[in-house]
Amino acid sequence: MLSNLMERYPSLKACETEIKKAAAKLIDCYEKGGKALICGNGGSCADADHIVGELMKGFLKKRPLSASQRRKMSESCPVLATDTLNKLQGALPAISLCSLNALNTAFSNDVDSEMIYAQSVYGLGAKNDVFIGISTSGNAQNVYLAACVARSIGMAVIGLTGKDGGKLKEISDICIIAPENETYKIQELHLPIYHYLCAEIEKHFFAEL
Repeated sequence: MLSNLMERYPSLKACETEIKKAAAKLIDCYEKGGKALICGNGGSCADADHIVGELMKGFLKKRPLSASQRRKMSESCPVLATDTLNKLQGALPAISLCSLNALNTAFSNDVDSEMIYAQSVYGLGAKNDVFIGISTSGNAQNVYLAACVARSIGMAVIGLTGKDGGKLKEISDICIIAPENETYKIQELHLPIYHYLCAEIEKHFFAEL
C-alpha cells in the first residue's frame, strides 16, 4: 500500500501524488494491451533492467497460468509438457532498452550515441505503451530524446528523476522527482518507488493464491 511506502520513506510524501498517477497510468497501459519501454544510464540502466525483471515474472506473487490459458496452449501445441506449463508465470510486457546491445552499439557507432534509446522507442513503441525514462538529474540527453520520440508517437511518458526534475520533467506526463540532490541518494529512493509500482500493477492483474 502507498501508505506503507510513505511510512517507511517519509520523504517520498513530496511525490506521493505522482507515484499514484504513475501506477494508474501503467495499469491503464496494460489493460489496453500495451507494454513498458524503460531506459537509463549507469545505475539507472541497472534499475531499468530490475524493473523489467519484476514485471516479466512473479514479483510478490507466483502468477500461475489460469486453467483456460493452460488448455488453450496445450491445444495449440499438444507436445507442450504439463511441467512446462506449471513453471510459466504471468508476465507484464516490458523491455529494457539498455539491453539491446547490438542495436545500441551499432546506432552509436553509425549514427549518434545520444539517439540510441530514441531509435529503440521509434522501432518498438506504440500508442498504448508507456515510456519510463530514468535519470537522476533529469538531463540525460539520450533519455530525454527517447522521451521526446515517445511523446511524438502517442506514448505516455513517465519520468523518474531527482533534483529539480531537469529537462525530463518538462516532457513527461508524470514525473516522479525523488526529493534528493546527490545521485546515490536519489537512486536509493528510486528503488522503493519502482518496487511499489511493480507491486501495485501485479496486485491489480494477478489474484491472490
